[in-house]
Amino acid sequence: MPIYDIDPENLTIDVNTARAAAAPFAEEYQSGQPYNHICIDGFLPDEVLRKVQSDLKSVQEDQDSDTFERAQENLKTQYNPDRLPKFSRELFHAFNARPFLLFLEEMTGIKGLIPDPYFIGAGIHRVGNGGHLDIHADFNLHKQMTVERRLNVLIYLNDDWREEWGGSFEIWENDMSAKVKSFVPLFNRMCCFSTGSNTFHGNPEKVNHPQGEPRQSIALYYYTATWDPSRKAHSTIFKPRPGTEDQEDRKSRRQAMLENWLPPVLYRKIYYRLSRLGF
Repeated sequence: MPIYDIDPENLTIDVNTARAAAAPFAEEYQSGQPYNHICIDGFLPDEVLRKVQSDLKSVQEDQDSDTFERAQENLKTQYNPDRLPKFSRELFHAFNARPFLLFLEEMTGIKGLIPDPYFIGAGIHRVGNGGHLDIHADFNLHKQMTVERRLNVLIYLNDDWREEWGGSFEIWENDMSAKVKSFVPLFNRMCCFSTGSNTFHGNPEKVNHPQGEPRQSIALYYYTATWDPSRKAHSTIFKPRPGTEDQEDRKSRRQAMLENWLPPVLYRKIYYRLSRLGF
């Protein structure tokens, strides 16, 4: 029986059932180290994710796709739910609804979770062969809503995936001294974790599927109305793994330095010019 037993036809679940499903996982999640996290297999009814897989066969990369091709994240494409066929689009709306929020609140202990109706950075993530996402901590402020990012949920869509095919989700120590855990992106496996400025994670090992299949996942982000304007907002912070060929994100570091030291008007002018030049 699936953990979050949403109805495969109408994508609904009773609120009390959703909350009760989370209770057995609360202690494990809230005691996770080096930051709170959990991995749950058999999370949704298989039928739900089979329909998503079918929908994704019709989704093609085009000029509207968010595609990343740089040293820190390569051959990675994001699809906003608005671009997906009806079933998958409605599934994302169900993940933003009250039952799933209460499931997450019960499991994580984080109250007042806010979903993202814009799905900034969320949706379907597809990483092609040779692609990867280096270890990083996520952006901490949702600028449109001025809310603090608190939680990531990843649900994998890959049949019979093997560790040697790369793409495993890795959790690292806050000081990047060592890898703590690694999770193969298996079909219907859900990974959930709290986010902060030093919650380092990623899938840095290059995808290497023998038949060229991409690594695919559902990505969901949740927030709370706890943002303090005195805090420093930041974009994604990449960190190279010790002893590897991972590259520093010099572009983001240069941007942060300019923003810290220059008057806002001058910063915007210089940043615009550098962007036009491809720096």
